[in-house]
Amino acid sequence: MARVIGGLTTSHIPAIGNAIAKKMFQDPYWKPFFDGYPPVWKWLEEVKPDIAVVIYNDHGLNFFLDKQPTFAIGAAPEYRNEDEGWGIPTIAPFKGDPEFSWHLINHLVADEFDLVTCQEMAVDHGFTVPMQLFWPNYEDLGIRTVPLVINTVQHPLPSPRRCYKLGLSLGKAIESYPEDAKVVVLGTGGLSHQLDGKRAGFINKQFDMLCMEKIVDEPGYFLDMTIPELVREAGAQGAEFILWLTMRGALGGNVKVLHSNYHIPISNTASGLLCLENAA
Repeated sequence: MARVIGGLTTSHIPAIGNAIAKKMFQDPYWKPFFDGYPPVWKWLEEVKPDIAVVIYNDHGLNFFLDKQPTFAIGAAPEYRNEDEGWGIPTIAPFKGDPEFSWHLINHLVADEFDLVTCQEMAVDHGFTVPMQLFWPNYEDLGIRTVPLVINTVQHPLPSPRRCYKLGLSLGKAIESYPEDAKVVVLGTGGLSHQLDGKRAGFINKQFDMLCMEKIVDEPGYFLDMTIPELVREAGAQGAEFILWLTMRGALGGNVKVLHSNYHIPISNTASGLLCLENAA
């Protein structure tokens, strides 16, 4: 049977992809950020996951304001990145797993989550940046992927509780898959940031640290928060924390923190990195 071996969190801002393409790993601005990842690489090399479920928000590539699903999932044999204006060199496509994706889709729909199913799907920085950060050699490893998109762009957004419940269902779906597979779940985005308006550049370090602490052993702390409350505490784009909550729901009740890192600023974004091993 398949099993969820752990969860990872990371920022997914497009500037990171640009820095990776330009190999700015030792640049004084970027070095403290990139230095956080080698311990996670070591863990991934030890556990060797077969599949990564990447929870992120689409930034207008597949869905725009006129057509914005609450939840969408990929069921394609591969996923190709499309340039977002940075002039980043074309990167290799990401391998999909349609059979596994359809298993998840059938389980989640049966569990009353209405998903847009995408048998063709392009992926943007929300997906590609985390994959490049955690698996710099993903093309050689051949790790299979499932993109899971949650709307954090067009209000109304799904509540923290709804996303956590989606994660619970996702975890059950993964572990009911009849073939042996080690699965890691990525919760991407955030932490606190606001890219526009009067609070542009807003970062709430105190709330960020609370998020990184509570999500480990007390994720229920956030479940009664409303989206306006989350935006007030974390900024307009800080609502991406619901992606982290979805990841946490997919893990077991008990998790172990193997590594964490927090760094600001990264393009006016607070970046939180967690490596959680499933102890269930």
